[in-house]
Amino acid sequence: MAAQPKPGREFVLTLSCHDRPGIVHAVSGFLVDRGGNILENQQFDDRRESRFFMRVHFEVPAEGGALDVLQAGFGPVAEAYGIDWRLQDVSTRTRTLIMVSKFGHCLNDLLFRRMTGALPIEVPAIVSNHRDFEELAGGYGIPFHHIPVTAGTKADAEARLLHLVDELDVDLVVLARYMQILSDDTCKQLEGRAINIHHSFLPSFKGARPYEQAHRRGVKLVGATAHYVTSDLDEGPIIEQDVVRVSHAQTPDELVAMGRDVEAQVLARAVAWHSQSRVMARGNRTVVFR
Repeated sequence: MAAQPKPGREFVLTLSCHDRPGIVHAVSGFLVDRGGNILENQQFDDRRESRFFMRVHFEVPAEGGALDVLQAGFGPVAEAYGIDWRLQDVSTRTRTLIMVSKFGHCLNDLLFRRMTGALPIEVPAIVSNHRDFEELAGGYGIPFHHIPVTAGTKADAEARLLHLVDELDVDLVVLARYMQILSDDTCKQLEGRAINIHHSFLPSFKGARPYEQAHRRGVKLVGATAHYVTSDLDEGPIIEQDVVRVSHAQTPDELVAMGRDVEAQVLARAVAWHSQSRVMARGNRTVVFR
């Protein structure tokens, strides 16, 4: 299991603002004044929109690491430059609620990575509209919440979901092949903190049995897309995508198996990058500091 950073010693600062001279100097000066040591620094200047993005992973001496003190200290810098920003203690794990239906490959992959320390998340709950993976959740010691969904109970089911999000202080909701469409209102309440995964073919095949459709069409690539959830179905800001080459030799069942592998990997990377404050969304696009 990977070693965990000590609380109050390592932080990640992410920011974006209108591009102008002096931003990097101001951030660096803030860190120097507090004895900070930069461990990783990434930045991107979007010249088309004149927007600057930055992610700084730094450490501070043991006596200077209170999160609220650092936040108060950076406030004047942010105000002076019109900065949108977030400061996070690296030791704080992202509290992640995972939703699943009848396909458990992504769920199992996330839980295994979390157990081995490969994902910096805590999982306080698993929610499903079926009971198929209740035993799996129990094996990992995670509370399982069965919330059935029908046309008549959809509103109540989403109300129970949002209650859990608030009650458990959830930071992130992951739809790990959860095969229900969330309402516009729920999408808005979870904006920027819900990630979905779905297949991504070239060309795209929608509806029932997409792998069967892809096989009939003779595709040469199958893949997956992880994106933030919005009220526009499968149209949210993309975090990660990947593909794998296939050929005429693959059967539909083999395409399904290959597709599931890609889905699990793509979702895991998206969850990891979000939890490490590497993803910055602006409009329908993202800046991802890998």
